[in-house]
Amino acid sequence: MRSRNSVKVKRNHKDTLFRMIFSTRENLLSLYNAVNHSHYTDASELEIVTLKNAVYMNMKNDQAFLLDMQLNLYEHQSTWNPNMPLRFLMYVAKEYQMLVRNQTLYASALVKVPTPHFVVFYNGETEQEAETILRLSHSFQQKTDKPELELMVRVLNINLDKKQEVLEACQLLKEYMLLVNKIRRYTDEYKDINQAVEQAVTECIEENILADFLRKNRAEAIEMCIFEYDDKREKELIRKAEYAEGMKEGERIGREAGKKEEAERIFNIYQLFRANYTENQIKEKLGMNVEEVRKILERFK
Repeated sequence: MRSRNSVKVKRNHKDTLFRMIFSTRENLLSLYNAVNHSHYTDASELEIVTLKNAVYMNMKNDQAFLLDMQLNLYEHQSTWNPNMPLRFLMYVAKEYQMLVRNQTLYASALVKVPTPHFVVFYNGETEQEAETILRLSHSFQQKTDKPELELMVRVLNINLDKKQEVLEACQLLKEYMLLVNKIRRYTDEYKDINQAVEQAVTECIEENILADFLRKNRAEAIEMCIFEYDDKREKELIRKAEYAEGMKEGERIGREAGKKEEAERIFNIYQLFRANYTENQIKEKLGMNVEEVRKILERFK
């Protein structure tokens, strides 16, 4: 009998360990049950519909699957991203396009589609709430009390200190985070990601944490962990460079305006903009007029 966390998968560009672990129906079903407090047992009822070639900004959706007339889109994030509703909107549009490809949308009969649900599993080191709801309407340039298009994303912070119920309900997810924590601890200790990942994987196998999965996929799992770390580090270096650039530009413009406060404000706007905040989100966060925000951002273009 195959172990519950035994997975055979071919390595794809930018595959992640999370995606690899939850690439089977059985493992996805356990995650779904944990998220929804449900008790489905027949994994054959779950149909994986992840779009193989749907790539946006070099990132593909981690997992998409159908179960009980529901379309579930799951994404793992190690970096906070307020744009997930917009990304999911693009993903789900492609999913629906595929699902109704053999039906006509011009007939008088109503074409029915599965009910969508969007979940992000966040385990970044930037502090966030245990659970957050992101809304597509947060990105709208003009706010409205009754948005005519809305998409809500449930973000679950699965870091161990948040004591999420989903971790206790899904043993695989908990063991995944135990591995992540070991990698973080040994990275701080050794200052060498290769040594840190090797030590963490060896220790997890010894402690029966993702043991079967790691034994069968050790080399591939180590490669993925190192790739994810290097990818994250590269993005952080880019952000640091942009941070320095924004501060320098803010000081220059502030000096021209003769106000130190102006330089700080300009820098804060630039920093939020580089973190993918919209003009309206910047306006709300800094308590400014959106036209003023837009005018300052024009200086950086």
